[in-house]
Amino acid sequence: MNLYAVRAIYKYEMARTLRTLMQSVVSPVISTSLYFVVFGAAIGSRITEINGITYGTFIVPGLVMLSLLTQSIANASFGIYFPKFTGTIYELLSAPVSPFEAVLGYVGAAATKSIVLGLIILATAGLFVPLKIMHPFVMLTFLILTSVTFSLFGFIIGIWADGFEKLQVIPLLVITPLTFLGGSFYSINMLPPIWQTIALFNPVVYLISGFRWSFFEIADVSVGISLGMTCAFLAMCMIAVWWIFKTGYRLKT
Repeated sequence: MNLYAVRAIYKYEMARTLRTLMQSVVSPVISTSLYFVVFGAAIGSRITEINGITYGTFIVPGLVMLSLLTQSIANASFGIYFPKFTGTIYELLSAPVSPFEAVLGYVGAAATKSIVLGLIILATAGLFVPLKIMHPFVMLTFLILTSVTFSLFGFIIGIWADGFEKLQVIPLLVITPLTFLGGSFYSINMLPPIWQTIALFNPVVYLISGFRWSFFEIADVSVGISLGMTCAFLAMCMIAVWWIFKTGYRLKT
């Protein structure tokens, strides 16, 4: 493995975060803090507890997951789209760097940024509500798996997009609605039976449910099923990335 190439791509992408610190870190943290203030004050006064957990504390895993999904996709999609936009992608394709090494550099950097951001948001949440993580290892497992999976998904979007507008289409019109409808601010057990069944077709439900279980040992779906669904989506993204480099889809034209 060409570790020098992987390290060069990784360091370049991490350096870009430092140049855009306000957009990459500060803005998501402030946005999440506003969610705590608005939802905690407005809805928390009407919904005092869910499954014995205060509402403000209950929404912490959902808010972390919301930021994690959007930032993982944004970091990875822009990271690979910009070389396409400037034409420097051809230098990468002609360099002695395998597809695996290129993906490892780009996705590794995007996932690292998302994991750090998730931990910062967790620390920020502790300033608003009492927070206790009952299963830290499981929490970190879901945090890492989700960051890597959606960084791969963002990488695919960055390859697919042929304009800056398309970079925002799927995150805004698909991922964000699925996250809001996936139990970020409520338990799907609160829904009527028919809507509970429909909600199970939302893949984000499994991510949030498993992540929430690591905090409170309460979940809408079995933690084993949540972990399995996350790994299945990760495998699908890996297959899609392999196919992109195998066929040269939107890379060589």
